[in-house]
Amino acid sequence: MGRWLYCSSLCTGGSFGVLGLRVVMGLAFILHGWGKVQNPTGWMPNSPIPGVLQAAAAFSEFGGGIALIAGLLTPVAATLLAVTMAVAVKFHFGQGHPFVGAGGPSYELAAVYLAAAIMFVFVGPGRFSLDAVLFGKQRAVTAHTEHA
Repeated sequence: MGRWLYCSSLCTGGSFGVLGLRVVMGLAFILHGWGKVQNPTGWMPNSPIPGVLQAAAAFSEFGGGIALIAGLLTPVAATLLAVTMAVAVKFHFGQGHPFVGAGGPSYELAAVYLAAAIMFVFVGPGRFSLDAVLFGKQRAVTAHTEHA
């Protein structure tokens, strides 16, 4: 399980870059999710999306943002965020919103978040994360015993 939760292939510079993106994206999701978790089943009034899925999105955004900043269970959080953003892209696209809207609704931001979340699933959180602390040593021990 630890192999999937933490990959140590990033160099120090790459880990700093990923840390910056984790903090900015995590903070954005916390702020986007905070209002939604206040009314998790009704933040999209008159929407065809069921309340339980609205709640899943709200907690995915808020909790996923916290997990990204900490770098804790990053692939899991990023997967949940990717699913949430894929639904958001589909919703905006289905409403006829453009990719980039001049002051109006668009799916640009959801698509960027989707791409970044997919990147975190495959690249991981980097060296400066709780995943590295919790699962990095396990990975090193496993790699050492496999090559012995």
